[in-house]
Amino acid sequence: MDLKRLQERLEKISVGYGEHLGFERDPDWFLLKLQEEVGELTQAYLQHTGRARAKGASAEQIRDTFHQEFADVLCQLLLFAKQHDVDLPAEIDNKWLVYEA
Repeated sequence: MDLKRLQERLEKISVGYGEHLGFERDPDWFLLKLQEEVGELTQAYLQHTGRARAKGASAEQIRDTFHQEFADVLCQLLLFAKQHDVDLPAEIDNKWLVYEA
């Protein structure tokens, strides 16, 4: 999957989300939304590992939510990076892939 193309697709969805709910996606929003999604991933992880209440959800629903929260975190991270003109593929190459054997 091409990250830059994905960022463009996510941006269109995110713009529509902001317009539909009537809020401005200012620079703070991107970081705060990312933090919110990390919190939701944490909650889902706690439920998935049996360290939080299931709140009436089945084990399958809990697993599905846990998996979906990864997508939310990744998508918000991609939007946050786009907002700040971060070339993630280049940064991954420079920070991580330089250590490939």
